[in-house]
Amino acid sequence: MSNRPDLPPEIARRRTFAIISHPDAGKTTLTEKFLLYGGAIQMAGQVRAKGEARRTRSDFMKMEQDRGISVSASAMSFDYDGHRFNLVDTPGHSDFSEDTYRTLTAVDAAIMVIDGAKGVESQTRKLFEVCRLRDLPILTFCNKMDRESRETFEIIDEIQENLAIDVAPASWPIGVGRDFIGCYDMLNDRLELMDRADRNKVAESIQIEGLDDPKLAEHVPEHLLEKLCEEVEMARELLPTFDRQSFLEGHLTPIWFGSAINSFGVRELMNGIRNYGPPPQPQNTASREIAPEEKAVTGFVFKVQANMDPKHRDRVAFMRLASGHFSRGMKLTHVRTKKPMAVSNPVLFLAADRELAEEAWAGDIIGIPNHGQLRIGDALTEGEALRFTGIPSFAPELLQSVRATDPMKAKHLEKALMQFAEEGAAKVFKPLIGSGFIVGVVGALQFEVLASRIELEYGIPVRFEGSQFTSARWVTGPKDDVDAFANANKGHMAQDHDGDVVYLTRLQWDIDRIERDHPSLKLTATKEMMI
Repeated sequence: MSNRPDLPPEIARRRTFAIISHPDAGKTTLTEKFLLYGGAIQMAGQVRAKGEARRTRSDFMKMEQDRGISVSASAMSFDYDGHRFNLVDTPGHSDFSEDTYRTLTAVDAAIMVIDGAKGVESQTRKLFEVCRLRDLPILTFCNKMDRESRETFEIIDEIQENLAIDVAPASWPIGVGRDFIGCYDMLNDRLELMDRADRNKVAESIQIEGLDDPKLAEHVPEHLLEKLCEEVEMARELLPTFDRQSFLEGHLTPIWFGSAINSFGVRELMNGIRNYGPPPQPQNTASREIAPEEKAVTGFVFKVQANMDPKHRDRVAFMRLASGHFSRGMKLTHVRTKKPMAVSNPVLFLAADRELAEEAWAGDIIGIPNHGQLRIGDALTEGEALRFTGIPSFAPELLQSVRATDPMKAKHLEKALMQFAEEGAAKVFKPLIGSGFIVGVVGALQFEVLASRIELEYGIPVRFEGSQFTSARWVTGPKDDVDAFANANKGHMAQDHDGDVVYLTRLQWDIDRIERDHPSLKLTATKEMMI
């Protein structure tokens, strides 16, 4: 990284990152506070708003608002202290991990939110593994310190052991639960005090000269001060100090403590991203690495969201710009179809609000409204035929057949299913024999989300029924061999929405047998979403 040329100032000031966590750790609340500090909203919403309180801006689907969970990744851009933050809030629920996985291909860093009482949970571990595969730098925020939570050292130990990463404390909590009054900022020797009275108020900062400063006693009760001095001394001896290079390589994570709902610790975390977070990084393609400072505009689609505005059957493709300076109205080449595409009304997101993007730089995430031309994994360039790598599509773990309760609407149902398949919300398989479709998902909750969306957005009530199949594998190999195999196993064959051949089965034994009997064929559980 050290021998790369300096980035143009507009690109260097960008920070593109995702927020990941287990459901309920407070990720969406943290996102709201980021928007509040960035001046993007005046009052932070709550996931479950009471009465007149503002609803969250980042959960825009009806189902998200009813259930208080995020089921779809949303992107937001705002300015903070001279920097442009592109923040992607991901679904924490494990049933939507594929959406999260793809989102992580489009960011340069991740913030991992953990709950002070629960520590590292299963979904956090899974998402962390993904960050690991991509060597993403990770910043950690330990939330809900104003509730009863574990000992600070215990939390840090658990992260180090479970996730095999060094942890450097960037702040240290003073008191816990009811006694939690704030944090000692270990990077800047400052005392940060929390105001419990007003949740939207920014915490008060007091500059001190280290832990021996007599000023400390004016603000911190004696019993807490004693414990703080003892713990910080131990932490400085036992734990690594923050090292930016090690953080950027993904070996070390700085940890901040706070309470997102009380707006505490959020500003320190934002300053951490601004000061230490990576600017836009080079992106990998099949032929070469693309540096952000290159003049030609390139980008890839990592998510497609259909019907963000149900009145206009619109679809928006979320594109991460990998290089160049994009301006509205530019003609780009859609690499998969080799056709030029004029991007005349690109949008920037503030959750469900959008504004036209007059320009964008490498690292930005823009939305391109389209009528189904763009799919996940597509590349847009100024002519060069690039294929971005590393955007995966996973074999579903649950399969069910789907029928419209009104048989007259079967044709409409097909259209709705194809839209969701291209959006990446589900896999849709069309069996070679018989009518109907088989829908595959990663988690059971997705069936509910699909049924509710098909009814809300298309007005088609549907029924999901058990299928005789339990797993699906993509079949690749020489064309003649694949055709011969498909003819011999017609009852098990289907096509996905791209027309690729898929083998459906109930048993792992079948998969092993085919791999043994047909060495020229490959059955895979993932397929790269490339052209």
